[in-house]
Amino acid sequence: MQAHSGKSKLQFLPSGSTLHKVSALLTLILLIAAFSFTSPAFLSVNNGLTVLLQTSVIGLLAIGMTMVIITGGIDLSVGSVLALSGVVAGLTIKAGIPVIPAMILGVFAGAFCGFVNGLVITRLRITPFVATLGMMMIARGIALQLTGATPISRLGDTFATLGNGSFYRVVEMQANGFPKVIFPGIPYPAVLLLVIAVLGAFLLKRRQIGRHIFSVGSNEEAARLSGVDVVRTKIWAYTASGALAGLAGMVLMSRLVTVQPNEGVMYELDAIAASVIGGASLMGGIGSISGSMIGAFIIGVLRNGLNMAGTSAFIQQIIIGIVVIGAVYIDQIRNQR
Repeated sequence: MQAHSGKSKLQFLPSGSTLHKVSALLTLILLIAAFSFTSPAFLSVNNGLTVLLQTSVIGLLAIGMTMVIITGGIDLSVGSVLALSGVVAGLTIKAGIPVIPAMILGVFAGAFCGFVNGLVITRLRITPFVATLGMMMIARGIALQLTGATPISRLGDTFATLGNGSFYRVVEMQANGFPKVIFPGIPYPAVLLLVIAVLGAFLLKRRQIGRHIFSVGSNEEAARLSGVDVVRTKIWAYTASGALAGLAGMVLMSRLVTVQPNEGVMYELDAIAASVIGGASLMGGIGSISGSMIGAFIIGVLRNGLNMAGTSAFIQQIIIGIVVIGAVYIDQIRNQR
């Protein structure tokens, strides 16, 4: 009876994942409060929209990374896949293909890279770290080879729409004939991130593939014995990560209005950091899209606030590295408990 009573009490305690997510949210709120004191412009509408834009790319990468991490894997190739997807889209546009089909082809290029990652990991039984590290070098090499390591420019105004367009933009014409921006509008990338995040959360929580991803990460052998197609589930997760890296590439290159084959360096670390800070466990089986979004915004707010404070990019890397180590340490304590 006593054991049963103890079990009943434990059922009312919040899970480690929930506590991790709540602590991440509190950290985000504290960061916003701290930076608002250090810089009066931090809470301005324009700066808020800038943070949304800066976070959208990392957020998209973090959604795919979270799915992979939940399976117990890792994807180090997303930054290079991002660049290769942009190069594929840019070269396709230069070949005369319309912008939208070219961007779709770029996303498919990213998905194909993820699919290959999944195949190598499941069929050749190579560890995710090594397999995706190889893809990181391959994708970057292909991007640089196809472009000769030079940017692809003059892609047209339509190409810039995704990264620079916005909803509900309010512009007023002044007496001198020049326009004045009243409200810059909600950026397209921010809306796209919201849509993908909601879709990703729905798949993880409400669909069979989501349940399979969690079961594979929790106990792969038990999942296999329960009838879960482990190979298919892992390939799906890595393909989704690659596709979202491709989509992030479209957003980033569109913002730059130029395809840069050297873009995306170290982005995989930001994506991993966002997932871990948001509560995903590197041991697998634990994670959420909402937590990863909180983690992505922590990184975005931290970078933006430090920039406004005049902190060098090198110091920013040190600070974010410390934050990641702290998040992983908390994750280890949670797993031990």
